[in-house]
Amino acid sequence: MTTSVHRRPALDARNLLNKVPEVTLYFWIIKILCTTVGETAADYLNGTLGLGLTNTSYLMTGLLVVALAVQFAVRRYVPTVYWVAVVLISVVGTLITDNLTDNLGVPLPESTAVFAVLLAGTFAAWFAVERTLSIHTIFTRRREGFYWLTILFTFALGTAAGDLVAEQLSLGYGVAGVIFGAAIAAVTVAWWKLGLNPIVAFWISYVLTRPLGASLGDLTSQPQSHGGLGLGTTDTSVLFLTGILVLVGYLSVTRRDVAEVRERA
Repeated sequence: MTTSVHRRPALDARNLLNKVPEVTLYFWIIKILCTTVGETAADYLNGTLGLGLTNTSYLMTGLLVVALAVQFAVRRYVPTVYWVAVVLISVVGTLITDNLTDNLGVPLPESTAVFAVLLAGTFAAWFAVERTLSIHTIFTRRREGFYWLTILFTFALGTAAGDLVAEQLSLGYGVAGVIFGAAIAAVTVAWWKLGLNPIVAFWISYVLTRPLGASLGDLTSQPQSHGGLGLGTTDTSVLFLTGILVLVGYLSVTRRDVAEVRERA
């Protein structure tokens, strides 16, 4: 799901080097790990540490604001900065859905529909202003703002959709994981063999990796009596965070996912 490389644009006060990684296998692996951590870390802070949903939401939102401030401040893609922001926005996206469900009593079908509309509206506004939704051209502040708002809504939507399929429809975490994994595989085949637009394929897959990762996280952490493997939120969070740290460290050294600057679209 890539596009051709064009000439380097002139940089000015508003133009930056591309601020997001190249879409490689590493990208998708880390993304799924981040979505899993978003699910288990929120449960760990809320339940195991006893912070409660409200306090956890305040804490993680504050950390996310700091992480995004750093991300906006750097002028190029920095793996550690970028992926810390993704981990935190994954947690916050999960908490937004959890607050709507647990504190406000919003049914999962309704929250899923609301976040789908918000995501579609963000895409529409982004395209109307910039005439592109490509992540290969995130080198202005405005595009970066649209990008991170989109990411937030994909995590919130994915959380709601994943919980709807796995819990409310009582399909279980394993079955939900298979469903979302199959959907991602179908999108990949449609892009690879049937000519599906790579930008469309990317964003559909990005949304679907959230419920896939959440299903994997719940499958690993939840007790066996609830259909899980019983590893617990602490061990699951540590396991997947370790995977993220190893891969991000590798990419920081090798720079294998550094995207070249594309022409302004």
